[in-house]
Amino acid sequence: MVAVSFTNLAVLLPIARASRPLSNGVFLACKNVALFRQNVFLNPVQSGFEPVPLSLPLLLQQQKRSYSCCHHGAVRSSIATTEAADHAAFVKDIAGVEPPSSLQCLLDVLQVKGERISSPYNRKGILPLVVPLSENREGELTALLRWPTPSADMDMPVVRVRSYGVQLLAKSSEEYIHRALVEEDTTTSSSSGSEEYPLASRTGEFGSSLYRKGDYAASQMASVDVYLMKKVGLFPDVFERLAMRHLERGDEVSALVTGEFYANKKHFPGFGRPLVFNAELLLRIGRKAEAREAARIALKSPWWTLGSSYSEVAAVAGWGDEQIEFMRERVTEQGRQEDLLKGKTPAQVAVDQAAFLLDLAATNGSWDDVRGQLATFYKEAGLEEMSRFVATVD
Repeated sequence: MVAVSFTNLAVLLPIARASRPLSNGVFLACKNVALFRQNVFLNPVQSGFEPVPLSLPLLLQQQKRSYSCCHHGAVRSSIATTEAADHAAFVKDIAGVEPPSSLQCLLDVLQVKGERISSPYNRKGILPLVVPLSENREGELTALLRWPTPSADMDMPVVRVRSYGVQLLAKSSEEYIHRALVEEDTTTSSSSGSEEYPLASRTGEFGSSLYRKGDYAASQMASVDVYLMKKVGLFPDVFERLAMRHLERGDEVSALVTGEFYANKKHFPGFGRPLVFNAELLLRIGRKAEAREAARIALKSPWWTLGSSYSEVAAVAGWGDEQIEFMRERVTEQGRQEDLLKGKTPAQVAVDQAAFLLDLAATNGSWDDVRGQLATFYKEAGLEEMSRFVATVD
């Protein structure tokens, strides 16, 4: 057990480094990597390939709370209410999952932050697994992610849509709202009137159940990042900011431990970005061999969750196009027959092919080109709702 001081967190985070070593000397052949990693995509929580989980420090322990739909006294236009109903209906009837109970509040928050509500059918040219919510001034979409086979207790993450896939913003709508309220309070002058707290006003009682003005100041915590980690949830950008602060101060050990803790798949199951960041951090420090291995581990995740292009991560991993060529073979009829001969069920083969097809599309952003075939694969797998969902566009 190694105790490392996290200056930004103002606490000691005991990390059992031996429980999830990145440098374990495991180098898989391209075919084995592809077959190994597909299960993380199929079920990011119940995959058999999870590393031995680290014990969460007391700082990060928090009891999950459940809330009903957003009810508050703020006046909402009929247009806003209709938009929320449209999105809820799309998530339930088209995506085939229960919409987040705080969906109305999430849309309110996005509007207050200056984003324009987007139709959930506005899905051309983007990852077929997302439900668009809003568009910011730069033209970037905020969306909900619909995993193909989510566990029963998994929330729909809030993501930013990128050409290569998605960037995780928050693991749930509630955490996104909670963080927005904290940041509004901590960036607004204490002498400001209620009109200077539009998010708090718009979210009303639901927002107050998450956060009240002054909660951060009353906590006397060292920084907003500390408060977010302890009281709100885990966020990729916060982990990355903490690691880079350590590095800027010359504390490579704390930076590496932060990066490794962030990369534990228990925190962001199914997402490859934490693993990619860890590889980038190792490379920046000059530990090239470990960076190469960490990048290869990252590429076991869905390529549309890497937080950067496949080519960038593959370059760190020291790979060429051989992995891409292998996946192209697996989505053909010949590849299907080979997998059936290995004893896989037709349904399993179809789901595997869907995962490979999404990865291939992530390499060049050809989402619309694969949408029809992707729907066919899910239909062959018996996932009728997924098939309908990925095929639905404006």
